[in-house]
Amino acid sequence: MRHLGVSFLLTSLLSATGIIASEDPSDVSVLIRESGRASNQSLLWGPYKSNLYFGVRPRIPKSLSAGLIWGKVDEYIGAQQNFRHTCEQNEGMDGYGWDEYDIRKGGRETIHDAGNNLDLTIDFIKVPGGENGGSWGFRVKGEPREGASPDLPVSMIFYTTLEGLGHVGVETDTTEDSAGIEGNVKLSGYSSELGDFSIDVTTGPDTNRYPRFDHPSSTDRPLTNSLVGSVSFPEEQLWQAKGIYFTQLKKQVDEALQDYGQENIPPPAQLFTIKHKPGQGNAHFVQKVFTGAFEFDVLFSSGSAPEPLTSETLTKEIKDASASFSETFDKVLPPQAPFDSLKYSKFSKAMLSNLIGGIGFFHGDDVVDRSANPAYEEENEGFWEETAEARAAVEPVLEGPKDLFTCVPSRPFFPRGFLWDEGFHLMPVIEYDTDLALEIIKSWFNLMDEDGWIAREQILGAEARSKVPAEFTVQYPHYANPPTLFMALEAFMDKVNSNKSNDVLDSQDVTASLRSATVRHPELSEAYLRSFYPLLKKHYFWYRNTQRGDIKSYDREAFSTKEGYRWRGRSVQHILTSGIDDYPRPQPPHPGELHVDLISWMGMMTRTIRRIAERLGEQDDAEEFAYYETAITRNIDDLHWDEQEQTFCDATIDSFEDSIHVCHKGYISIFPFLTGMLGPDSPHLKAVLDLISNPDELWSDYGIRSLSKKDKFYDTDENYWRSPVWININYLVLKNLHDTALVAGDHQEQAREMYSQLRKNLVENVFREWKKTGFAWEQYNPDSGNGQRTQHFTGWTSMVVNMMSMPDLAKTEETAHDEL
Repeated sequence: MRHLGVSFLLTSLLSATGIIASEDPSDVSVLIRESGRASNQSLLWGPYKSNLYFGVRPRIPKSLSAGLIWGKVDEYIGAQQNFRHTCEQNEGMDGYGWDEYDIRKGGRETIHDAGNNLDLTIDFIKVPGGENGGSWGFRVKGEPREGASPDLPVSMIFYTTLEGLGHVGVETDTTEDSAGIEGNVKLSGYSSELGDFSIDVTTGPDTNRYPRFDHPSSTDRPLTNSLVGSVSFPEEQLWQAKGIYFTQLKKQVDEALQDYGQENIPPPAQLFTIKHKPGQGNAHFVQKVFTGAFEFDVLFSSGSAPEPLTSETLTKEIKDASASFSETFDKVLPPQAPFDSLKYSKFSKAMLSNLIGGIGFFHGDDVVDRSANPAYEEENEGFWEETAEARAAVEPVLEGPKDLFTCVPSRPFFPRGFLWDEGFHLMPVIEYDTDLALEIIKSWFNLMDEDGWIAREQILGAEARSKVPAEFTVQYPHYANPPTLFMALEAFMDKVNSNKSNDVLDSQDVTASLRSATVRHPELSEAYLRSFYPLLKKHYFWYRNTQRGDIKSYDREAFSTKEGYRWRGRSVQHILTSGIDDYPRPQPPHPGELHVDLISWMGMMTRTIRRIAERLGEQDDAEEFAYYETAITRNIDDLHWDEQEQTFCDATIDSFEDSIHVCHKGYISIFPFLTGMLGPDSPHLKAVLDLISNPDELWSDYGIRSLSKKDKFYDTDENYWRSPVWININYLVLKNLHDTALVAGDHQEQAREMYSQLRKNLVENVFREWKKTGFAWEQYNPDSGNGQRTQHFTGWTSMVVNMMSMPDLAKTEETAHDEL
């Protein structure tokens, strides 16, 4: 029976990608190789330029790229500021993002551009076939917003650029002296990785309308046609498409001013157009100017596909993709009571789609300090001053280029990879598309250096660095970050062990096979884990070696003299490496500190790698990790539990060289619970639950506060992690309340009640703010529930999707009572 399943899956994968099976389908090595190949093909193309409102590229370092630029052109002053390209905060958006999106099929993005009085709908679709990831296309629809002029003039610019070996040019037979291209604009090209391809930019339906003017310039250049500008620029500048466009536009504006003068300049819709100059080049701009509502298609056809992509095919695929997404979502992540209604389903689909639609592929070098300055050991009192001097004097080096396939926290503000965010990002992803999550995890581990270090912030290339202040670009090989990728791997292990695939396999649905092949087939899950198990071990021991704390020197009494941990990279006010930057810590900093959140992360990390070792039959490793796990569990109590305060605390060294606790009740205090290191039989569980549920401490109507209201540092200074509600930590609270509520014991009922109320508070507030503002937010105010800080934070705030799909334990309890 196993080989029958393997044969069916392999046949499906091969037929989906045009691969002909020549080997025995029962051969497991064939399954592993071809399933991986088919999955890669389905993931090759996507809107992987996360920093753009809409930008398409393949997962190929130097290749073809495409995107959109647009703006209303009804005025002269401020026209340049109207043009949109990169996602920006405070740019007059009334919300934007993906309403539906499946990374292997496509979906729909809507953009509510209040500043331009324009609503855009972009349907992006992938069509498999051939050897180069298939074809893709997107349909753009524009509609003036309510209250806007029905004749609003809008300039839409589609552009494409090409890096690396190859060429692309305009195929339509026109000259630069002509008035533009009347029909579809056709580009064709070749690249070494993509082979032959073509791009058609269609005229759209007959209902499209265009500006009409009496100005002399309109006689020369009627706006019914598409204007095409073909240019060549240095490869390293091609990511600045909007700047290149304005460079071309300025030439035309200057020419118009020279021809007609300030007193008789063309109308804005005519003035702000590029010179029609089609031809060869590595950057091509196709500009269309519409009046009122409009629609057009962009169709990329792979030369290896059976047939070119057409608008008719695009129409069909748009409908199919929408139906497929809804069907899959309703199977694997349906919101449960009390959120089992249409409005919450729509909200949950949008949150998941924005998370997956924000996945990016990044390529480039990064900036690293390889000085290995002795100050970075942080062994002396006053170490933070020494490390600040070392960082100020450093001459960092460029390393790479490197590749990363990752979710991003926020497309406008954080369009890059963050190590500690990523494990949280993958919790919703792994439920919808397990194998996608695994591809992302492996991409991260492939960034590891020879010592086992992964930079906590991935700022790869000039485009990524353009969004980061220079002082934050340097990465330090002794700095860690919470190892949340292990949290995602543990979720994967749970799915494999329960053989719970994330969808119901339909014999016709090859995409479903690709989403959960590793769960359905133990051969694939084992091959996946084994493929980078050595990297997992290297990374694990890098943490143990570089972040170890000092137990012996201060005569601390603990089960183990080795299992204590301290974040490196601390300053007086911050431990940025911990992820919870300004949370109060012992003062002044001391090299003898021990941090309760880090030892808790190390416990989770150890538990996960022990489980993986057991799965792979690495018995010696499993026994070693089990020993560490026991020692860490014991030391959490021995080193960090404060009996008087009845909470877990950081430890430091006082002026008498004695080890003492410094207690600031909040997220730090509950980390053993958050990471699953505090079992249901722990004598400290009651105190932790009471702290979480106390409205004078952590509980609020909108989620669990980051710091107790009773703490003297509550709501002070930056107030980043000193009061606000964070969805990622609240998810961990909710998950562990859920797990506690399922275990019979003294705390089951309390955990169940807390779980039900917290789940309701969190979901309702994030939903309310999404409806009110059009955005998910980085954090939420514990007193008002208002979203704050970074907008369009569809990274870990998307974990509300998991919250909605978790069971309604209150309903379960009532049902069980009725049945009795």
